[in-house]
Amino acid sequence: MREIVLDTETTGLRPSEGHRVIEIAAIELVDFLPTGKVYQQYINPMRDVPEASFKVHGLSYDFLKDKPLFEKIADDFLDFVGQDTIIAHNVDFDIGFLNHELSACGKESIKNKKVDTVSIAREKFPGQSVSLDALCKRFSIDNKEREIHSATIDTELLARVYIELMDARELSLDLNVKTQHASFESNFDIQKIQNRELATRLTDDDKELHKTFVETLGENAIWKKKEQYNNE
Repeated sequence: MREIVLDTETTGLRPSEGHRVIEIAAIELVDFLPTGKVYQQYINPMRDVPEASFKVHGLSYDFLKDKPLFEKIADDFLDFVGQDTIIAHNVDFDIGFLNHELSACGKESIKNKKVDTVSIAREKFPGQSVSLDALCKRFSIDNKEREIHSATIDTELLARVYIELMDARELSLDLNVKTQHASFESNFDIQKIQNRELATRLTDDDKELHKTFVETLGENAIWKKKEQYNNE
């Protein structure tokens, strides 16, 4: 099961007011395990970044003006996402902005299945704060680097939160885990044991010492039961 954990940063809250996407970050999970595949891109919004938004994410137009336009990165982003489920914190916000950008450059909207971690958290913890910071605190996830909003940092934190929300931490272990699959070939023949063809490595002295040791054990000792079984 492939899923994409995603976050965006924008110049404001509403694309209908001319606001644009300025950063996209995404992490690939397969069966709740991070694969190491990530997508991250800053984007030139072709407009100013309001001071209120700059205070949230720290991305200024001076920093963004030499970054590619959305239309230049759209295909690479869509290729990374594919047709798989998208997970985000308030997912409709992110998908709404992305679809507005896609529409502006003549591309089809994202129609992938969506998972909203806000909705999951509200269902699990009714009446409690479900902000990303609050959920990190609840799950003892270190978020000290999150001094400002960053799609890159927030996506990493959200992936950890999502795994906790889905009770899948034992499967994921760590976002830095790299799974390796190996096949092993063996010449070991179980029939040799079943047919008692393996030569013993015990000397007569070893057998006598073992017999003496077994006599010191209690009546219910597993070795005595084994001796009784062998003598039957």
